[in-house]
Amino acid sequence: MRIPLSWLKDYVDITITAEELAERLTLAGLEVTAIEYIGVPQGEAPEGITVPPSSHLVWARDKIVLGAIHEVKPHPNADRLVLAMVEYGGPSLEQVVTGAPNLYPYKGLGPLPRPLLVPFALEGAEVIDGHAEGGQRMILKEKSLRGIPNRTMVCSAKELGLSEDHEGILILEDIDAAPGTPLVDVLGDVIFEIDLLPNTARAYGVIGVAREVAALTGGTLREPSYDYLATGEPVGEAFKIEIHNPPLNPRFCGMLIREVDIRPSPQWMQRRLEKVGVRAISNIVDVTNYVMFETGQPLHAFDYDILLRRSGGQPPTILTRTATPGEKLRTLDGVDRVLDDQAVLVCDTAGVLSLAGIMGGEESEIRDDTRHVLLEAANWNYINIRRTMTVQKMSSEAGLRFSRGVHPAQAKRAITRAAELMRALGGEKAVISRGVVDVYPQPAPEIVIDLPVREVERLIGVAIPAGEVANVLRRLQFGVEERGGVLRVTVPDHRVDIGAGEVGVADLCEEIARIYGYDRVPNTLVEDLLPPQYTNTELTREEQVRDLLALAGLREVINYRLTTPEAEARLDAPGLPSGLPQTSYVTLANPIAADKTSLRHTLLNGILENVASNARHTDRQKLFEIGNVFLPKPGEPLPDEPRHLAIALTGPRDVLSWQDPPAARKDRPVMDFFDLKGVLEALADGLRLPRGAVEFRPETHAAFHPGRCAGLHLNGKRIGVAGEVHPLVRRAYDLEGVVVAAELDLDSLLADLPDIDRIEPINNQPAVYQDIALVVSDATPASAVENAIREAGGALLRRVALFDVYRGDPIPAGKKSLAYSLTYQAEDRTLTDAEVAKVHAQIVRSVERRLDAKVRG
Repeated sequence: MRIPLSWLKDYVDITITAEELAERLTLAGLEVTAIEYIGVPQGEAPEGITVPPSSHLVWARDKIVLGAIHEVKPHPNADRLVLAMVEYGGPSLEQVVTGAPNLYPYKGLGPLPRPLLVPFALEGAEVIDGHAEGGQRMILKEKSLRGIPNRTMVCSAKELGLSEDHEGILILEDIDAAPGTPLVDVLGDVIFEIDLLPNTARAYGVIGVAREVAALTGGTLREPSYDYLATGEPVGEAFKIEIHNPPLNPRFCGMLIREVDIRPSPQWMQRRLEKVGVRAISNIVDVTNYVMFETGQPLHAFDYDILLRRSGGQPPTILTRTATPGEKLRTLDGVDRVLDDQAVLVCDTAGVLSLAGIMGGEESEIRDDTRHVLLEAANWNYINIRRTMTVQKMSSEAGLRFSRGVHPAQAKRAITRAAELMRALGGEKAVISRGVVDVYPQPAPEIVIDLPVREVERLIGVAIPAGEVANVLRRLQFGVEERGGVLRVTVPDHRVDIGAGEVGVADLCEEIARIYGYDRVPNTLVEDLLPPQYTNTELTREEQVRDLLALAGLREVINYRLTTPEAEARLDAPGLPSGLPQTSYVTLANPIAADKTSLRHTLLNGILENVASNARHTDRQKLFEIGNVFLPKPGEPLPDEPRHLAIALTGPRDVLSWQDPPAARKDRPVMDFFDLKGVLEALADGLRLPRGAVEFRPETHAAFHPGRCAGLHLNGKRIGVAGEVHPLVRRAYDLEGVVVAAELDLDSLLADLPDIDRIEPINNQPAVYQDIALVVSDATPASAVENAIREAGGALLRRVALFDVYRGDPIPAGKKSLAYSLTYQAEDRTLTDAEVAKVHAQIVRSVERRLDAKVRG
């Protein structure tokens, strides 16, 4: 939110520099993220606060002043130039040559009955060159313009660095200052950009920030008058208000202002609205915006005559209700909105008028011919407003404030303030009808909290005297009654962020700490020994998996845990048994998006979506994800949340090198099941799992290609699946080319890891190398043969490596030949031929007996 200091000073005296004030506000929880300077010298900004670029123009106090044009004369040598006679505080009027078109109407009229107040730059002043691009600066010096000497300038907004407007000079109204007054004292300003958090709704108005400033600096808050002059007919039966759902609309106030004249609002109001980022429209609309930014309470103005016409000439009834599903409204931004049954509406008996608390409707808006205004100030349920803005994908200044929480008491103050401004600015005939229609079916309760002073020290960590605690709260406009060691605190009606009971005690302590100063809370050491530190084994092992996969060249991805059952159903190819858990989903009652309705059952869906998305940018991907899946348990309120690991590989096996011949660039081998198997085996080795503990057993899975899929088994227990993604599944994800993937139960994989790694010294004894070729059934896995060899070889067999698989003559049909390289080695001696032969024969006998294997001749 933008807060001009000139506006802020209407309500509180500021005796410190803007930069000091920005730092104090930031330390108190109202973070000033940027400071914008208009004409004034730039101070040293506190750390972390953004300052404008060097193009910021400073208006020198003795060079750029307030001038008063007393007469506009024709230029003797140019039709498009005039001579302005300007009073600027000097001994005589200064003649200025200017081509400002907005001075032409005054040319040749003689002395003006009311001088025109304008910015006036003297010789030597630095200004922006209005005829150049990019904010170029220039120094005024005397030169002749069509034969007339000229050394000064009456300035446009562009020449002062206020805007890009150079269509004419800036003619000022409503300025109570004498000619010669430094312009920086008239128009100069500093604007704070404050980043307000949802629990700082109290500061969504200039008065709210002024209240914080008064509390921080010890100043006195001066609120504007909420009195109003009502001389019109009693509001009587001019309109009625009905509230159908008080929890959603606790209060609704209405006033009637008659015989207004729609015209531009005065310059002082336009300037203030421009500084907070709002475009001026008309006096009536501008008043609603002005009071909203002043008090933090949004308002809305209806054309009363339109309401009368809609009600057939009868006094209109304004009612608030929830929408009928499918009901439509065209809002002020020109968008036709379809509403659901949660949206709250302001209506009359003819239909919808506005989307409550967010935006008005087009039909009843203020127009140039509006004569009578029905003014609304209401209060709305902040959760409902927040939800409606999310559903409708819209935002507004009013909705922003109501979604943070506005106290119902603010409605009465804001409506009377706005009504009086409309009367004052609405023309001579404008009158306020006597009375306020105030429907308040659900008054906000007064919150009273008993605050033990000792609790302040316990929560903040510093002893603050009871008197100072009470003073801090009073400066924030809390009512305080001292009762010994307890303060009875009454929460003011502009605060909706202070709870009751124990929550309220904590909230009050936070308020005390903010104003007392977080920077004054001393650093203290813990007066005790640090608790013993324990290794988080679960997290450590998970991080070890990440490190091992990264070492294997994979990159980690993190996906949303929310998905839809339909998205995961793409993993089931028709005609194959489903690999997804056969259980219901954990669903969200109020999902944030249509594609995020349920908690996931698998990581494969997310990682395949990553592959599909990334395929537009790269042809080679090696990804993994670690995360929870959510499996409901019958009869239990919460689901199981096992950790899973998913891996996906696709694209060329090797990265291109400048040394690769052109032919290698065309037919590059792609990653397949065995690349995936190698990654999983490297992971098992890195986790120090015993050799042979992990087995790959052929199986069928709906997400994977038949015959190219294996179940992963650890010590005989299935812990996951790996394989080539089924072509139909690839098509469902718009994937091209071979994709291999795996999903493991990470908890099962890590459950039985040893807490201590066994370290063996490097064996310096000579090794004996022998090969063995075995003919086994085609259905016998190579892993089963390797396990049998290892078990029979015992401690002397140090390494087993498969180096050949052969089918064909002279191997019988249904058989295959597996050739292994065996390494024999003892730790304490050189093995003899007899010892090796004995172990080797033992291996042969074992595989023949267990697997019906035959040694290939």
